Amino acid sequence: MRAHLLKNLSPELPVLIAGPTASGKSGLALEIAQSQGGVIVNADALQVFANWRVLTARPSAEEEAAVPHRLYGHVPSDASYSVGHWLRDVSPFLTGAERPIIVGGTGLNFTALTTGLADIPTTPDDVRAVSDARLAKEGVGAMLAELDEDTRARIDAQNPVRVQRAWEVQRTTGRGLAAWQDETPPPLLPLSDAQPLLLSADRDWLAERIDRRFDLMMNAGALEEARANLAGWNPALPSSKAIGAQELVDHLRGNRDLNDAVAAGKTATRQYAKRQRTWFRSKMAKWRSILLPA
Repeated sequence: MRAHLLKNLSPELPVLIAGPTASGKSGLALEIAQSQGGVIVNADALQVFANWRVLTARPSAEEEAAVPHRLYGHVPSDASYSVGHWLRDVSPFLTGAERPIIVGGTGLNFTALTTGLADIPTTPDDVRAVSDARLAKEGVGAMLAELDEDTRARIDAQNPVRVQRAWEVQRTTGRGLAAWQDETPPPLLPLSDAQPLLLSADRDWLAERIDRRFDLMMNAGALEEARANLAGWNPALPSSKAIGAQELVDHLRGNRDLNDAVAAGKTATRQYAKRQRTWFRSKMAKWRSILLPA
């Protein structure tokens, strides 16, 4: 499958590689870059943060040395980083000397890149504080119920981050997120100008890979990485959304047995993969689907 895929890829057009966590996206990007050239550009919302290499399964130092990798670990742990920030960061690579191979599991980044992103005002700190407090106290349902009908129908209602963001937009601007999205400017990279590849994995096959990868991350120092983040741990920070981070922090604070923390981290990763697949089916039907395992 890989040989046939590489043979049919243009070495000129940008390549986009999306897919659920643990499906092999980074490996495919590396193979394409080594065989055809190009710069690998991160599109994962968590791999941008400097404080998580192991737990977010960032490419290894050896892989980063083999071919150029960009937008990995370049954001401080305590910084906010949105899809708008990512679009600004990725823009120079779209017109650079090397063909970009853009890879990641954050579907929103790819849809913003290929369909455009509404220019929504930044959430003020006081509104963010209110939304954080409400989410912690009331859960996602209360904020979801306050959204306008069009926005509720459009967002992923099972994703607390997306619901919170929609509520903040409505609270800040007096307009629903859907209304802002309807005024979206042209995309930086239309899908027709790229080679979009979507890895589509069998659920059971992927679950086994997720569990095996989590064990490998533990062996590679994920717990020590969590310990290094313990002193400044703030669950409200975007960097703290790394899958498995909260569970390992809970263990380090004496609130979980390590085996339980690892099991919970694996479960959280499988749940995340399920949300990713739902997004891909809904938003990325025009991408070329690569069925795994192959």
